[in-house]
Amino acid sequence: MAVKVAAAFILMLFFLSTACQAKLSSSFYDKSCPKAESTIRTAIRAAIARERRMAASLIRLHFHDCFVQGCDASILLDETSSIQSEKTAGPNDNSVRGYEVIDKAKSKVEKICPGVVSCADIIAVAARDASAYVGGPSWAVKLGRRDSTTASRDLANTNLPSFTDSLDELKSRFHKKGLTARDMVALSGSHTIGQAQCFTFHDRIYNASNIDAGFASTRKRRCPRTGGQANLAPLDLVTPNSFDNNYFKNLMRNKGLLHSDQVLFNGGSTDSIVTEYSRNPAKFSSDFASAMIKMGNIRPLTGSAGQIRRICSAVN
Repeated sequence: MAVKVAAAFILMLFFLSTACQAKLSSSFYDKSCPKAESTIRTAIRAAIARERRMAASLIRLHFHDCFVQGCDASILLDETSSIQSEKTAGPNDNSVRGYEVIDKAKSKVEKICPGVVSCADIIAVAARDASAYVGGPSWAVKLGRRDSTTASRDLANTNLPSFTDSLDELKSRFHKKGLTARDMVALSGSHTIGQAQCFTFHDRIYNASNIDAGFASTRKRRCPRTGGQANLAPLDLVTPNSFDNNYFKNLMRNKGLLHSDQVLFNGGSTDSIVTEYSRNPAKFSSDFASAMIKMGNIRPLTGSAGQIRRICSAVN
């Protein structure tokens, strides 16, 4: 009997230990690679200094990674005979950017701590540093993710939000990832520093009824009725390089560039959140940081799951 009790106690300690090891922590690399975050930050700042637009791209990269298989850097894997790369999925192809910035940050971290810091964690830290660099909030990134050895183009095609989504469709996509409508609206606020290709808003500026006429006319200059489908336009015309709450003010004036932006303020259940953020930038900033932390905790690989890739674009 005593032996059974002792065995049960040891088993309980094992599961408790495993649970502790599997939990993400902002101090995860304090001993194994204390300069990890500062090294990543230097690389990210340099990249955004060269191209301001990269800030929005890095935040979006983290989002597109976490919504497919969880925050596991699967989005970074190149095509192989056994891997269908997420890079070529509809929502990512010729759209998602920043891969080379993560690769560069990874190479710098590998020089000081080889085989220690995951690509998934680098993506998460890069998103935080990108936000802070352009005037957005900062937060303590919880670390300890490991990298996947698989990717899923099919899941990328089905799980990621589309610029044509309705409000209900968006809420459903976020709910499936454990994110609330408030999280969704807050995360959408990062569009204040983003850009979009003409084909994503062409139908809206030419055919939508819930759009400011002057705004639509201005946008048609960069997005003609025929041609120019890859032309870029800022999602926020007023302060395109600053992380602020102007995105929400635009929505209240029917100046959302994407259909999936304007549905957040179109007589639906999220109108009140948009209004709140338009009036209270501090609340938006706080909620955005909280939502990013929450999103970064979507199904991470921890403990002995996955691996620490030496090169982010390929499995070891």
